[in-house]
Amino acid sequence: MNNRRNFIKKSILGGVGATTLLNCETPKKSETKATYPRIISTWNHGVPANQEAWKHLMEGQSGLSAVEAGVKIPEADPKVRSVGYGGYPDREGIVTLDACIMDKNNNCGSVSFLQNIKHPISVAKLVMEETPHIMLSGKGAFDFAISKGFKKENLLTEASKQDWINWKKKSKYKPVINLGNHDTISMLLIDDNGDLFGACTTSGAAWKMHGRVGDSPIIGAGLFLDNEIGAAAATGLGEAVIRTSGSAMVVELMRQGHSPLEACKKIVDRISKIHKSGPEWEYLQVGFIAMNKKGEYAGYSLRKGFNYAICDSSKQNLLLDAKHAI
Repeated sequence: MNNRRNFIKKSILGGVGATTLLNCETPKKSETKATYPRIISTWNHGVPANQEAWKHLMEGQSGLSAVEAGVKIPEADPKVRSVGYGGYPDREGIVTLDACIMDKNNNCGSVSFLQNIKHPISVAKLVMEETPHIMLSGKGAFDFAISKGFKKENLLTEASKQDWINWKKKSKYKPVINLGNHDTISMLLIDDNGDLFGACTTSGAAWKMHGRVGDSPIIGAGLFLDNEIGAAAATGLGEAVIRTSGSAMVVELMRQGHSPLEACKKIVDRISKIHKSGPEWEYLQVGFIAMNKKGEYAGYSLRKGFNYAICDSSKQNLLLDAKHAI
């Protein structure tokens, strides 16, 4: 398994070549000028995702359609090994997907443990729009997708299959999740009306136990927004984010008057305190992005290596290194 150093190295190098990489920290509050429309998303694969979402927004489509279209780009890209098609499989060699989406009215939809469907974010959107439920899981989510016209597809590429085979040669199948390649795509958008939307999608931690679900499809953990206050989304060790209802807590702190940066930092510090004495500390990484009702934004992580993309009328399209605790 990749160790924490490799994870950090991958996170840093992954953004090179995708766009202009700024060797800087998150702008100070005075530099995160309040403006909208604006889109932020996690990691270097957020750059093409933002571009697609921005295009849809400029064409007059809704913020909800824009975030869906944006995150579908990494979902369909086999080179993004942690989201959708081409994602690393679980320890049984099966690619399982999690996703959620949320609109300005707190409507939300989610799918978890979904298999053989390339775009879980679109299935999550239909769960929100066409069912009385918020989350569908496993075979139920698959059957729903098929009933809505989605095509069954093999999501395990040859590259990911070979990596899984190589992993099995040295793995003892201990119940330890490899987080070395766990890079969720989370996206937050504020439109020209000042309304907020969000989406989150992932193939989860590589070599996870079959059936494991992380924070990404869980409203309040991987993603949360309150259209009167702001929005937040997470990346990293899902179990740690779930334990703290991370994204919901970031939004709640913004409700109390904290800036996006202050809110992200406080929740990362809370997670750090909980896990510092645990066995997962060596590889623990969590990060949050947040944007308030004014369009002010921030990203913050436990360890160095987390970056996020921003796109607005003056920034087309930048990748920023987030501030970090250690």
